[in-house]
Amino acid sequence: MGQEQLRYRRILVKLSGEALMGSQPFGIDPAVVNAIASELVAVHALGVQLAVVVGGGNIIRGVSAHEQGIDRITGDSMGMLATVINGLALSAAIEQFSVETRVQTAIQMHQVAEPFIRRRAIRHLEKGRIVVFAAGTGNPFFTTDSAAALRANEIYAELMIKATKVDGVYTADPMRDEGAVLMPRLSYRDVLQRDLRVLDAAAISLCMEAHIPIQIVNIHRPGLLRAVVLGEDVGSLIGPEEAT
Repeated sequence: MGQEQLRYRRILVKLSGEALMGSQPFGIDPAVVNAIASELVAVHALGVQLAVVVGGGNIIRGVSAHEQGIDRITGDSMGMLATVINGLALSAAIEQFSVETRVQTAIQMHQVAEPFIRRRAIRHLEKGRIVVFAAGTGNPFFTTDSAAALRANEIYAELMIKATKVDGVYTADPMRDEGAVLMPRLSYRDVLQRDLRVLDAAAISLCMEAHIPIQIVNIHRPGLLRAVVLGEDVGSLIGPEEAT
């Protein structure tokens, strides 16, 4: 495909940690990680500049750790470190396809990954490398959704994709309600006012202020990421009022 057919030329994909564990109760399923890496590489092959933010919920979540008696700040720090493990695993899987990556972390750990430096990240994208952002924002009390929205702003992404285990935003939980209906178009304000919780309010607000649309797609359906950047209508698109 030629570049002129792309709808988006620089995107950020938000992956949950749970997406990496497959059918396991926790941890990383190598086959699933390789499948996700393949989807990302297929998008990269179109000429798209691609960044990824990965969560850590397959290993530990700060909120869950807090509920188990660990103080919130320590728990969130543990969660941020979990995202680094996932980021390294994803980076290694992508490089098996002969695509260069760089892992940048919001917490400095020079022996493991680069520190996040905005201009360096943009330069990596311009050189055709996939950049994996880990360790969230580097601060407690912020989700990796917020980190993804922040990084999307900082690298001037044209689109943020949240890759989940469902096909988009529904009127109800499709896992519990058979009558749930997919909503292909929503505004940022719709999501906030209806408390749909597809992303946290801070992430939605960051994207709204920067006019960055958010596409919700099922990461486990092959070809959907590629379809999005080529302009096909899949999943749910969250954008300004006129996009609804």
